[in-house]
Amino acid sequence: MVDNTHQDIDAATGTATTGHAWDGIKELNTPLPKWWLYVLYATIIWAVGYWVLYPAIPLPGGHTQGILGWSSRGAVKQDLADLATQRAGIVDQLNKATLQQIDADPKLAEFARAYGRSAFGNNCAPCHGSGGQGSKGYPNLNADRWLWGGSLDQISATITHGARSGDANGHEGNMPDFGKSGVLTKDQINAVADYVVSLSNPAAAGAGVAAGKKIFAENCSPCHGDNAKGNSEVGAPNLTTKIWLYGGDKETIVETVTNGRGGHMPAWGEKLDPATIKSLTIFVHSLGGGQ
Repeated sequence: MVDNTHQDIDAATGTATTGHAWDGIKELNTPLPKWWLYVLYATIIWAVGYWVLYPAIPLPGGHTQGILGWSSRGAVKQDLADLATQRAGIVDQLNKATLQQIDADPKLAEFARAYGRSAFGNNCAPCHGSGGQGSKGYPNLNADRWLWGGSLDQISATITHGARSGDANGHEGNMPDFGKSGVLTKDQINAVADYVVSLSNPAAAGAGVAAGKKIFAENCSPCHGDNAKGNSEVGAPNLTTKIWLYGGDKETIVETVTNGRGGHMPAWGEKLDPATIKSLTIFVHSLGGGQ
């Protein structure tokens, strides 16, 4: 039996205190609301049930599995399996059709572009950007200017085998380092840079255009062509436009001619299935294919 005769009662509220006081301030012994206690007890029961039903408690060798055997990874796998089942019919059509047949079929082309857009976001966007706009060293896929060609078959080959990827069928060839290797002197590199700048921006051309044109013809035209419009067979870009992979100002061009260039494109054929490759091809081609 509790003796309440000696309890300290707060004069202002008439409520018993706990007997604790700080600087003259007394702590009232006010019970918690019952509804609050019930909610607390319910959450405790729910937590215990969760620990039993689902993976929850970390252990040295892993974690408790839960009697339901559920996992977020398993749920994702099941969702992907269900999606694959739903897509099976049209994916089978993609596998059987050529790129040209897919492009000519409105239903297949619409699905391929949507499927390809998703695959692009998962695999290609980190380099080329979410909209294919590219960045320094990574081509802009919207500009209809292609290092290795922009037809359906050319885009498919590039995606499948990559560039400088180690794939036996991948694109090869680098921009030589004319400066580091001593093929051209600094003065010659400056002159050829003046000429290259003049091809797309005559107003910014320097004094070495005439000399640079001759140097270009002797050293650069085998890849870029006599008219400097590039060659997709060797991945040489068109130098007459204002679309640049690394930059079109003289300083950057001097750096390119001096040290050379050679970017890397993975061989996605080793990682993605044929239907995904075809869908990526259709989607990328829709961004700016043709050349």
